[in-house]
Amino acid sequence: MYSCGYVGIVGRPNAGKSTLVNCLVGEKVAIVSAKPQTTRDNIIGIMNGKNYQVILVDTPGVHHSKNKLDKFMMKNVRSVVNGVDLIVYLVDGSRLSDDEEQEYIEKLQSGEIPVVVVRTKSDKPVKFEGKVDYAISSLTGEGIDELRNRMIEAMPKSKTKNFVYDSDYYTDKSVKFLIAEGVREECLNLFKQEVPHGIAIEITRFDEKDDITVIEADIVCEADRHKGIIIGKGGINLKNIGQKGRIYAEELLGQKVLLKLFVRVEENWRDNPNKIKGLGYK
Repeated sequence: MYSCGYVGIVGRPNAGKSTLVNCLVGEKVAIVSAKPQTTRDNIIGIMNGKNYQVILVDTPGVHHSKNKLDKFMMKNVRSVVNGVDLIVYLVDGSRLSDDEEQEYIEKLQSGEIPVVVVRTKSDKPVKFEGKVDYAISSLTGEGIDELRNRMIEAMPKSKTKNFVYDSDYYTDKSVKFLIAEGVREECLNLFKQEVPHGIAIEITRFDEKDDITVIEADIVCEADRHKGIIIGKGGINLKNIGQKGRIYAEELLGQKVLLKLFVRVEENWRDNPNKIKGLGYK
């Protein structure tokens, strides 16, 4: 028998959703940062085996909407929990939960789609006290095999191989998307406070040649003062982002990359639906 289906990875910001998806897939599909609300779009990671294909949908963190981009992110979460074969809700084991989170979990559990509650970060001191089905650490591997088997078990079965994607695919995202996210990850890790979440990356040139790929990208921010911070004194910040982004792109493409970064200001783009769509958030 073959197993193939969808798993929605849901939870609050920083619960470890993207780290888990990357761990299960064995490739870097989603960016990871200590800052909350790192994931903006639904990232699909594909877990392949001889007799199974489990399509993991990494969602933005469950949170209150502050602007139109936040509302778009929460809409993505709702669409996922209504269209999968299993919901895996992650709770951050290193912090206490609250009534709001417990109510959300109970709401999910009252629906028709089966829900598995997973406590993450079991390698850290545990503070979460609620009932869970699994305890895992994506860093040490604790509990990962058990969770993987549970996912495969829950997928629809068939006698024929009816996989959605070819077996050598590990994500549905384009190389351009992955490189743009890689650059955004470096921005998230470098900057503090309001700057990181007002940043988007737009690939403006992607020219693959036999011996080198030339990529140009705009780092879009919301204010002139942010532009100065992103560039840094003498261009040092932009240089550091570009160097790390280039290394990631070269690993992804398997060849030399020339990455050129520019910074442009789009005031209040997170509250402008047209600009949100124009920057690749559907």
